[in-house]
Order: sequence, then structure tokens, then C-alpha cells
Amino acid sequence: MPPIEVGQEAPDFTAQTNSGRQITLSEFRGRKNVVLVMYPGDQTADCTRQLCAFRDEFPRFRDSSTEVFGINPASAESHQRFIDKNGFPFELIVDENRNIARMYDSVMLMGFVVKRTVVAVDKSGKIALFKRGYPTNDEILTALKQTSQVAD
Repeated sequence: MPPIEVGQEAPDFTAQTNSGRQITLSEFRGRKNVVLVMYPGDQTADCTRQLCAFRDEFPRFRDSSTEVFGINPASAESHQRFIDKNGFPFELIVDENRNIARMYDSVMLMGFVVKRTVVAVDKSGKIALFKRGYPTNDEILTALKQTSQVAD
């Protein structure tokens, strides 16, 4: 897979969430921004901290017409326990075979471990931000706002 770059069309996928709902990324085009938070594992300290930061500022994402999804290979049941324990107001996507992580160049150690990566996709379906680690919510929302201003 070629590297992911800001401005390119986001690779499309269809996957199941913790609630059993099937989502397709392209269904959000023209309607909402989408933030994909790829993280290594449920119930781990760093992953909990990262997703709680999205939870704590979730109204900012909702107010900017942005859906947030966490993604990792854990099962729907594991994701649901993680949500229940931490009160996440967003769904977690099951990426059992790491296909989404591979599409977004977010695997390491022979494709086994998911690299912590945040991808912001604007309403037009283009990558507004692609960043490893822990970008701040301000950084994510600013990138989405800048791409929407360019589109206007």
C-alpha cells in the first residue's frame, strides 16, 4: 500500500461496530467528517487515556458534524465492555483481520500490532489529518475546519 497523505481520498471500508451496526466510510461523504482512531488494544492505560480525551471533548466533535470511531482488532464484545467501563459516546469498529489498519498503513511487527494512528476525513472524503500517536483534539478539529474552508 502506498503511504497515506493529506489531501488524498480516504480508503473506503465497510465494517461492524460494537453494536453490530455495519458502517461504510463513504456513507458519510457530503454529510459528516469522520475521525478514525486506530489504537492497539481495549482496556490498556494509553488507549484508555487517548479515547477518554475524545469522550471528554465529544461535544466539540458533535458540534462540528464529526463522527468519531475507535478501531482495533478486538471483538465487538471486548469493545462493548471498553465502552461500558469508560462511557464512550462513540462506537468502536471491529477490525479483526486488521484490514482497515493495513489500508491506512497502521500496522507493525509483521502486521500483528496496530500503530496508534489518528485519521481525520473531511466531508468530501479526503484525508484532512494523518498522524501517529496522540494529536490533540484542537489539532484534529483545526485540520477539519481548514479543509472545510478550502472547500467553501
